[in-house]
Amino acid sequence: MDYYDSQQTNDYMQPEEDWDRDMLLDPAWEKQQRKTFTAWCNSHLRKAGTQIENIEEDFRDGLKLMLLLEVISGERLAKPERGKMRVHKISNVNKALDFIASKGVKLVSIGAEEIVDGNVKMTLGMIWTIILRFAIQDISVEETSAKEGLLLWCQRKTAPYKNVNIQNFHISWKDGLGFCALIHRHRPELIDYGKLRKDDPLTNLNTAFDVAEKYLDIPKMLDAEDIIGPLRPDEKAIMTYVSCYYHAFSGAQKAETAANRICKVLAVNQENEQLMEDYEKLASDLLEWIRRTIPWLENRAPENTMQAMQQKLEDFRDYRRLHKPPKVQEKCQLEINFNTLQTKLRLSNRPAFMPSEGKMVSDINNAWGSLEQAEKGYEEWLLNEIRRLERLDHLAEKFRQKASIHESWTDGKEAMLQQKDYETATLSEIKALLKKHEAFESDLAAHQDRVEQIAAIAQELNELDYYDSPSVNARCQKICDQWDNLGALTQKRREALERTEKLLETIDQLYLEYAKRAAPFNNWMEGAMEDLQDTFIVHTIEEIQGLTTAHEQFKATLPDADKERQAILGIHNEVSKIVQTYHVNMAGTNPYTTITPQEINGKWDHVRQLVPRRDQALLEEHTRQQQNERLRKQFGAQANVIGPWIQTKMEEIGRISIEMHGTLEDQLNHLRQYEKSIINYKPKIDQLEGDHQQIQEALIFDNKHTNYTMEHIRVGWEQLLTTIARTINEVENQILTRDAKGISQEQMNEFRASFNHFDRKKTGMMDSEDFRACLISMGYNMGEAEFARIMSIVDPNRLGVVTFQAFIDFMSRETADTDTADQVMASFKILAGDKNYITVDELRRELPPDQAEYCIARMAPYSGPDAVPGALDYMSFSTALYGESDL
Repeated sequence: MDYYDSQQTNDYMQPEEDWDRDMLLDPAWEKQQRKTFTAWCNSHLRKAGTQIENIEEDFRDGLKLMLLLEVISGERLAKPERGKMRVHKISNVNKALDFIASKGVKLVSIGAEEIVDGNVKMTLGMIWTIILRFAIQDISVEETSAKEGLLLWCQRKTAPYKNVNIQNFHISWKDGLGFCALIHRHRPELIDYGKLRKDDPLTNLNTAFDVAEKYLDIPKMLDAEDIIGPLRPDEKAIMTYVSCYYHAFSGAQKAETAANRICKVLAVNQENEQLMEDYEKLASDLLEWIRRTIPWLENRAPENTMQAMQQKLEDFRDYRRLHKPPKVQEKCQLEINFNTLQTKLRLSNRPAFMPSEGKMVSDINNAWGSLEQAEKGYEEWLLNEIRRLERLDHLAEKFRQKASIHESWTDGKEAMLQQKDYETATLSEIKALLKKHEAFESDLAAHQDRVEQIAAIAQELNELDYYDSPSVNARCQKICDQWDNLGALTQKRREALERTEKLLETIDQLYLEYAKRAAPFNNWMEGAMEDLQDTFIVHTIEEIQGLTTAHEQFKATLPDADKERQAILGIHNEVSKIVQTYHVNMAGTNPYTTITPQEINGKWDHVRQLVPRRDQALLEEHTRQQQNERLRKQFGAQANVIGPWIQTKMEEIGRISIEMHGTLEDQLNHLRQYEKSIINYKPKIDQLEGDHQQIQEALIFDNKHTNYTMEHIRVGWEQLLTTIARTINEVENQILTRDAKGISQEQMNEFRASFNHFDRKKTGMMDSEDFRACLISMGYNMGEAEFARIMSIVDPNRLGVVTFQAFIDFMSRETADTDTADQVMASFKILAGDKNYITVDELRRELPPDQAEYCIARMAPYSGPDAVPGALDYMSFSTALYGESDL
């Protein structure tokens, strides 16, 4: 019958192939199989509230065929087509055939068209394939399966009975004693075996068929005449009927453990669901906090004042000190909860937990990385803004001072240049006016540098985006316009004086000399006063020492300047002496300059007063820089100790996690002692934070005494806390796995030794090639497909690496006998018996109250034709508990 048998049937039916081919034309063979297969199908279809009458006709549309497969497999098939057209029927039959093929059955020469066309032999061949796969193939007795297993079971059960010798599934059953012996072996009260006679096969067969139908719920699939009449009864019909005996009697043994299996699975599922809800809530809260915080850190709107920027810096310190540390702990706890949940799911042989979209551990790590990046950029921006504002305030003050000095100097100069006094002046007065004008031009040229400095400072303020740039630009423009006007007026007056120069012959050389020497000296004093009052900003002790040196050099020039002052005053005294001696009518003023001796003496006194003030300011700044240097050294000394200490602890924790000294409990205790010592080190971190805050408050931006920044220390400390917590969690999970799987300490040591040997990079994880080499060394002979399947178990997230926890989970999985979803649903079927439902009372009687209510809440009401009050559809529980693809 190779035209419809599966590949699996060929393995144990090859010797009878020729006989079966001859039987294809036997009408008795077809009639007997029609009856037997029809009865077998109805025994299952009645659970769904239906049946068939004609096996080749009732399966043609594929609907009852798909229903039959759903009932006997306990799984959901694809949604059937409800149309009446031939294409709809072929589609339904193809879905059924695809489902059969998905169970490892190779269908040969059976197509949907033959079934739809009502081909009897093809339909019977297909039903026989289904019977083999779902009723006979899974029979296993002492390492034999399928036909051999069923035959061995019959031989073992009938061995104590005389006149029963089961050697096959045809002539060994003709006398009927084999059927009676199977019933008597399991239910001796149903048959009086001692009264049966071997020479009365008709009575024996009818007795067995009637008792099986009445008391064992096995439908009558054969007639006694069908077995007695032929020389050799149909083997497939008898195998089908005998397999019902096997399932009827073997099912009773499983009822005792069904309730316990359900209780265990329900308790684990309830705990895992709570862990999943906790993870989702914690992940949502943490991601929401990150979402709210990142825009604040990314806000780069600058402030106009130093005070406002200092407040922003203080807010950032509060965030780093008060708000962020609890969130670091929440993130660590989230990872621990996730790893614990995944371990429990693996131990329960359940699918890995997949959080909601956007709430994976990798999503949280990515969001946290974005937070860290925004935080780093925000701190750098704050410090740069403070430096910029500090620079701007200094430049703005410098601009105001220079502008005020220049405006003071130019005050009245335009009116002076516009005077027409030369028109009525004498020759000597004209010459005096000319010399005075030359002195003024010299003075004007001396002020050119100050005007250029004012313009340069205004330009720099514009480039640095100073908030009051419009007023600065307006004032600078006014100064430049005035300067241009002074130049033009100066040139115009010079031209007028030169026209009358020939009229001027006398000039007082002493006044001229006084004017020429007084003007530069006056400029020098104004420059000195400006420099002595100039504000300064330094950041290192070397810079203040440089300013102090320059100031000492300036003070060294004061004696020479005093000599120059006395010389200028001497000229003026000489003029006064000449005027008094010769009664010259000079009106007591110097026609060549407006600088009086009183003004020179006043400015000189002012310079002498500013020098000690400058000394005091430099001394105070020097003291402040010494204090800053002390803070740098103090911070550097602590950071140079704490930084290496954190690195050393990280390396020690890494060694502990891969070494095999003592039991897992010893490693756990050792790690907890390390954790305690690390937590006890926190005061030193806090002390370093305090020193760092003093440094920031002192506006210290660099430190040559250490390469460690506070950011390095914070990141290292957070990584150290996370690493020790994660390592402890890994060891706790290993203990949980060891205890749950019953793994001995020696096995754990062997697992660790194998893992460490093939962890060639010593990272605590094996890559795929190292893992393949490890499996080969342990005797696994596998191809690429099998290795890919194993990798999907140990690396569900497809990271390309295998952790030690995943490794021991896999190794323990190979030997552990865990409950599966099929076992749980089989247990429900056993509790239900031949019914299509379970009642509320049955659940409450068999299960603890909380677990019974858990099931009742997830089951749908049963609405079949045989429904009773309180009936529940237990098939709906598979969807609620495992999803549509697991059962």
